[in-house]
Amino acid sequence: MFRYTIERIALIILTLFIVLTINFFLLRLMPGSPFANPKITQAQIEMIEEKYGLDDPAYVQYFRYIKNLVVKQDLGVSFKLQDQPVKGLIGMKLPHTVKIGTIALIFGVIVGIFLGAIAAIYRNSIWDNIITIMAVIGVSIPGFVAAAFLQYFFCSKLGWFPYIYNPVDALRKISIWDSIYSALLPALSLSLYVISSTMRYMRSELVEVLNSDYILLARAKGLSKPKVIFRHALRNALIPVITMIGPLAVNILTGGVVVEQFFGVPGLGKLLVTGIFSNDYFVVLGVNLVISFLYVSVILVVDLLYGVIDPRIRLKGGGV
Repeated sequence: MFRYTIERIALIILTLFIVLTINFFLLRLMPGSPFANPKITQAQIEMIEEKYGLDDPAYVQYFRYIKNLVVKQDLGVSFKLQDQPVKGLIGMKLPHTVKIGTIALIFGVIVGIFLGAIAAIYRNSIWDNIITIMAVIGVSIPGFVAAAFLQYFFCSKLGWFPYIYNPVDALRKISIWDSIYSALLPALSLSLYVISSTMRYMRSELVEVLNSDYILLARAKGLSKPKVIFRHALRNALIPVITMIGPLAVNILTGGVVVEQFFGVPGLGKLLVTGIFSNDYFVVLGVNLVISFLYVSVILVVDLLYGVIDPRIRLKGGGV
């Protein structure tokens, strides 16, 4: 297991390097300039580009960026946000995105597994039909549509939740619990797709497991249905479902861009959109790098969870 973990970490580093390289050169192909302004002369633009080293060839800029990243952990500065370090900007925005994403992922996976198991256990019943319809609707509705509906119903009509996300602020007397409470609605908007996807996979896998020979043998030996389901069937059905956590986490991060705008969340999504529209190269590179790191980290955790869920699985040297 130790050797496998080291190999996976090395693969993560290689993957991040490739992603960073592709993003760096693609950004140089984007039309426009981060300093495009009718009030600035061409001579002034050239002076600004020289200040940031953008007048050098692309490969020179690339190797300088990699060197600063590896040696100094420097992600550059923002052209549009008064030369603020990108590392500091991400440090301020990341906790809000992680908070909402974590709530959405945990809640969505737990609810999805529970509903999927109910649908599989009571297959072809009215509960199965209702849960299947809910899953189809949940997958079909985009996150921003769900956000608009939830905001209208729970904020405007019922008044249960605030319209805007509130970060922790001692001056405004917003405690951590108030902040988490304001994060529930955007997290619920993101979790609908997670619930629906997990529900579908859980139902499909559990139905297949319940019809397998060893489950039928266990029932023939006199084991009760609850004992067979909880001791044997659920554990085996969870293995493919856990594999879905990686893509679902990425879907939350990418889908959260619009939802964060909807609820005024000062997260990575807003920072990324601002960087793209203003050609703020280092901001876009830094946010993409962080999102990629979160993605591959979740995949690593999922791989390691295989051995916990099913003791028959032993990861050794990258093999099963």
